[in-house]
Amino acid sequence: MKIKQTLTLSLLAFVAVLAGCEKDDFVETIGVCPVVVATAPANGAIDVPLDQIITVTFNEEMDSDTFTEASFILQDNTPVDGTISYTGQTASFTPSVPLAINTTYTAVIKTTVKDLKGNALQEDYIWAFSTGKLLTPTIVLTDPLANAIDIPLNKIVNATFNMPMDIASINAATFTLKQGTTTIAGTVTIDQSKAFFTPTVALTANTEYTATITTGAKNLDGTPIALNYVWKFTTGILTAPQIILTDPLDLATAVPLNKVITAKFDTAMDPMTLNNTTFTLNQGTTQIAGTVSYSGTTAQFVPTTVLNSNLEYTATITTGAKNTQGNAIANNHVWKFTTQTAVAPKILTTDPQNLATNVAVSKIISAQFDMAMDPTTLNNSTFSVKQGTTALTGTISYNGTTVQFTPSIALETNKEYTATVTTGAKSDQGKALTADFVWKFTTGTALTNYLKSAGNFGILAGVGVSNNAGFSVINNMNVGISPGVRSSITGFPPAIVVNGAIYASDDIAPAGIAAVLQQAKQDLSDAYLQIEGMPATTTVSGDQGGLTLAPGVYKSTSTLLIQSGDLTLDAQGDPNAIFVFQIAAAFTTVGGAGGNVILTNGAQAKNIYWQTGSSATIGDYTSFKGNVLALTSITMGSHATAVGRMLASNGAVVMTDTNTITKP
Repeated sequence: MKIKQTLTLSLLAFVAVLAGCEKDDFVETIGVCPVVVATAPANGAIDVPLDQIITVTFNEEMDSDTFTEASFILQDNTPVDGTISYTGQTASFTPSVPLAINTTYTAVIKTTVKDLKGNALQEDYIWAFSTGKLLTPTIVLTDPLANAIDIPLNKIVNATFNMPMDIASINAATFTLKQGTTTIAGTVTIDQSKAFFTPTVALTANTEYTATITTGAKNLDGTPIALNYVWKFTTGILTAPQIILTDPLDLATAVPLNKVITAKFDTAMDPMTLNNTTFTLNQGTTQIAGTVSYSGTTAQFVPTTVLNSNLEYTATITTGAKNTQGNAIANNHVWKFTTQTAVAPKILTTDPQNLATNVAVSKIISAQFDMAMDPTTLNNSTFSVKQGTTALTGTISYNGTTVQFTPSIALETNKEYTATVTTGAKSDQGKALTADFVWKFTTGTALTNYLKSAGNFGILAGVGVSNNAGFSVINNMNVGISPGVRSSITGFPPAIVVNGAIYASDDIAPAGIAAVLQQAKQDLSDAYLQIEGMPATTTVSGDQGGLTLAPGVYKSTSTLLIQSGDLTLDAQGDPNAIFVFQIAAAFTTVGGAGGNVILTNGAQAKNIYWQTGSSATIGDYTSFKGNVLALTSITMGSHATAVGRMLASNGAVVMTDTNTITKP
């Protein structure tokens, strides 16, 4: 017996750890739940001394304040008086008087006991022992309780014993339920120490019932309970549930075609009684297919397809719908409504607009409707973009009332595109566009204009601009810093700006320069995000040295290097060819013998963009081409030159020694 009890306790502890802990008003804490790991006397012990102190040990330290006469109980037929104490991980019950001889006692630890983190015992812990040679089973709990009132009519009556019982001894002869002298038909089942009586039909309202478990009920050793156990309870008054609100209301008109039909009850309902048999929707004699669900006190019917326009529908909830006490609604509840006359959806605006020019090659094409649409009808068959007769590949998405087409690759420069949304696109009420909607737009020639006012700067920084040594030169562009101030610009001279000027956010002249710098920084931010969001044509990683690349959008999900040789950008005869490098982290060139950027076949530095997710380093003696848009900082190594721009959104731009930046 002791070995079996120890194993059971270990398994309970393991299950509790996996299942998580219940709490009352405490925030959940990850960890073990409190479980009982040992008792004295052990469960099933006999010949227990009459001066025994009853103890229970837990797997962790407990909150001593939760151990009271209500949470640690000792009883035979009646509760035993005693003193409760707690130390370490063990609670003790010291009876006020010696235990009685030849008596079976039941000890109970309630779920109100908690550990120091507020985790509660998961279920009442019950064990029994005897001061004699024999363990006598007793009933320690019933549901309903004795003399309980307002009991639901669908109640399953149950009783909990202080030990596992013989299944064969718990049956319709030993566990009965009566109303007066009339025996109630039902099914008796048992789960170790808990017996259940399930009435065959619902109980009668406002009626007293008597439950009895006889001395024929025995434990596993064949010992019966000492006396018949009898208790009474009274059922509640029969109150039929009522529907207090429907949506749509009865006789409502202009109901949307995608309407979910709902009914709200005045009491909690049995979800099992709300289904496609008890909650129906008809159009004339035709039953509408749909799904029925229940939550709170509301049942809802979701039609499988949208309703038809300008028709009358009839919703019905039958008397098969019952509340949690088994009471049915008094009569079928029927209400009618009429759907609206469907209106065809319209496209209000498009982006780009019809006949727009100079559209970004990274453009996401979108159309906004005047009503909610059915997302399943917006796809590559109903929303297309073409260049000439060639359809673009792309991804369709829908949010709110706007549908978007995101091209898989960047658009071509200086090309006309045609976007079409067909009549296959339908509203969420099932109404289609009356005609295909077609609009055209033309892309720009290059990305340079996307820098806007930021393109006027060879250096634009957030917090600092420095020339550490040597005669550095910025040709035909300005130097700017914002929100950094004039004192954060150092090394000018010996560095100089040719055909340009140096501006700081705290300059008082020329008038309005602070606003000019703020706008340039905003334009830089906009350009950074737009370039970052362009659909990539190729994914790259690591060292690009020694490669020759064609025009396109190249994406690196980490860092990027030009190290083992020069990187050649080949425009293939197109002077408007665009090269974009989207770099998630740092960008570094080595320079010198390898690490330069070489342009060939018409490639131009103004059409090259290096969007860098952190900081960029242009290595010593690098010959660099293109516009660097760095989220943080940019450093040019000794004697590095660039035809392009060094634009740092948040950090500093540092020229190490004798650097040159020339307008592309």
